[in-house]
Amino acid sequence: MAKVPFIVQPHLTAIAIGYRQGNLIADMVAPRTPVFTKDFSWQKYELAEQFTVPETRVGAKGQPNQVDWKSTPVSDSVVDHALDAPVTNESIEQFQRAQAAGLAPNAVDPLIKATRLVRGLVATRREQRVATLMTTLGNYASTNRTTLSGTSQWSDYTNSDPHYAMMMAMDGMIIRPNTLVLGRAVFTVLSLHPKIKSAIYGSVNGNQKAVTREALAALLELDNVHVGEGWLNTAAKGQTPNITRIWGKDAALVSINADADTESGLTFAQTAEFGSPVAGTIEDSDIGMRGGVRVRSGESVKEFVSANDLGYLFKAAAA
Repeated sequence: MAKVPFIVQPHLTAIAIGYRQGNLIADMVAPRTPVFTKDFSWQKYELAEQFTVPETRVGAKGQPNQVDWKSTPVSDSVVDHALDAPVTNESIEQFQRAQAAGLAPNAVDPLIKATRLVRGLVATRREQRVATLMTTLGNYASTNRTTLSGTSQWSDYTNSDPHYAMMMAMDGMIIRPNTLVLGRAVFTVLSLHPKIKSAIYGSVNGNQKAVTREALAALLELDNVHVGEGWLNTAAKGQTPNITRIWGKDAALVSINADADTESGLTFAQTAEFGSPVAGTIEDSDIGMRGGVRVRSGESVKEFVSANDLGYLFKAAAA
């Protein structure tokens, strides 16, 4: 039996490309960069070697010494990530009849609804992958990671000092980070921490105002504070839902360069993207009594850490 083809639908693909879920930060902390084949290579940087300064004197007829960022090429491949959503022919026909009769001018095409649903789920799974990448101890240089516990956790408002801890961490890094990445639970702890509030407002006596992301970024001399607020059901299908935060209770100080690509440019993490997100339909006679279509949307990407010296991880930053 011949296989039913997947037909890319331009109007659905436009929705998939333009889709934005407000509480996801993966594209901001692991920026996308295009690759032109599914198999590609990227540069793994070891920055410690970059600060051995060679002789700079040049003889009258000599040539200057040459320097370059030393890196190791790493072979890799993008991975396809896609989901299907069934739509019955009956629901499609009902929508078309209503539109033709002018009965539901604000109704949304069921194919568009399905595309948004699928694209949102694919994006949420990507958020989980990036969160795992950013909060794995082994993705950071051995001197750029620490696991907090007890009174050192930032949720201990009496004994901990997150402002001091982060400033000292940044001072010890080869290249100063420009971004703080953390989950909502940790940001809430920081925004109410007396020492953070005192550093920003001068006094916390009678001041119930929580610290904003912009104020925290200014305090730490950072460009951005990105707060992950996504949720994910980790229970198996059919089991009682277990809804958990995608970004847990860790905090990462990282250097993000949106202009970096797989060949050049320094950034902590990035995402290789082959092509762009696509969406389309597949006819399926087994959907309902009258058949239907499966709406499929997906993308071909691979997330990776290219310079682990450019990040510092506080594991278990809050209890």
